[in-house]
Amino acid sequence: MNIWEVTLAFVVVVLILVSLLSNVLVLICFLYSADIRKQVPGLFILNLTLCNLLMTVSNMPLTLAGIIYKSQPGGDQVCHTVGFLETFLTTNSMLSMAALSIDRWIAVVFPLSYHSKMRYRDAALILSYTWLHSVSFPIVAASLSWVGFHHLYASCTLYNKRPEDRTQFVIFTGVFHTLSFLLSLIILCFTYLKVLKVARFHCKRIDVITMQTLVLLVDIHPSVRERCLEEQRRRRQRATKKISTFIGTFILCFAPYVITRPMPPTVRQWPRIRVFKSLSSFISEAIESRYLQSQTTPLGGSGLCSSGRSRQHPSLRLPAVSPTLLFAL
Repeated sequence: MNIWEVTLAFVVVVLILVSLLSNVLVLICFLYSADIRKQVPGLFILNLTLCNLLMTVSNMPLTLAGIIYKSQPGGDQVCHTVGFLETFLTTNSMLSMAALSIDRWIAVVFPLSYHSKMRYRDAALILSYTWLHSVSFPIVAASLSWVGFHHLYASCTLYNKRPEDRTQFVIFTGVFHTLSFLLSLIILCFTYLKVLKVARFHCKRIDVITMQTLVLLVDIHPSVRERCLEEQRRRRQRATKKISTFIGTFILCFAPYVITRPMPPTVRQWPRIRVFKSLSSFISEAIESRYLQSQTTPLGGSGLCSSGRSRQHPSLRLPAVSPTLLFAL
C-alpha cells in the first residue's frame, strides 16, 4: 500500500465511526421526539437516515477491505448484493432529498395550505415512487451483469466487464446520472430558489418596519441602533448563505462520482484522483447526517432533539440541507 492508500484507509475508518455515531443520533432523535414523528418531513428524514446506516454497514467496510487487500472482498454473490444496494440506496437518497426540498417549498411558499397539500398519505406516495424509481436501475444493471467489483474504486458498484457492451453501459450510466443526480439537482435548485425569493420578500418587509421604528425612536441609544442595522444586514444574507451552502455542498459531494465515470482510463488511474474521489464520497455521508440533525432542530431550538413542547409550524424549521450519500464511487 502506498501513502495515498494508507491515508484513504485511515480516513475511511474514521468516517465509518463518525457516520455510525451521527446517524444513530439522528435515529435516536427521531424516536425520542414525538413532535418530529408527527410531522410529514419526519418520514423523509427517517428514510435518509436508514439509507445512510445501510450504506455505512454494507458498503464502507467492504470498500475498506478492497483498499487494504486490493482484491474483491467476499464472494461474487456478496459483491453483487452490495453493488445492488449501493446503486439503490444512492438513488433513493438523492430522490428523498428532492422530496424534502419539495416539502420545504410547500411549507414556506404555501404555509396556510401546507397541511392540506402535504399529508402523510402524500409523503407515503412520494416515498413509494422514490423506491420504485431507485430499484429500477439496480434491477436493470443486475439483469445485464453490470454489477461487480471495480478495482479502480476498490468497491462493489456498477461495472461492465464485457467490452462489447461498452456503448450500452455508457448509455445506461448517462440515463442513471440524468434521472438521479441531475433530476434531483434541478428540483433542489427550483424549490430552494423559490424559498429564497419568499425569504427575501419577508426580509424587505421587516427592513421597512425596522427603519420606520428607528426613525420614530429618536431618543434610541446609538449602540441599539447599530445592533438593529447589523441584524438587518445579517438577515439579508442568512437565507442566501444557507441555500448556497446546501446546493454547493450537494454539487461538490457528487462531482467526483459524476466526473470520474466518463474519464479516460489513463486519467482515472491516477491515484490522487481515486483518493480524492473516494474521500469526498465518504465525507458526504458524515455531512449529510450532520445536516439531518439540523433538520430535527427547529429555529430557536437549543439541542439536537427538541422538546415535544415546541409546536412550531413546519415552515419555521431549518431547511433540509444535505448532500446525498455516495459510497463506493
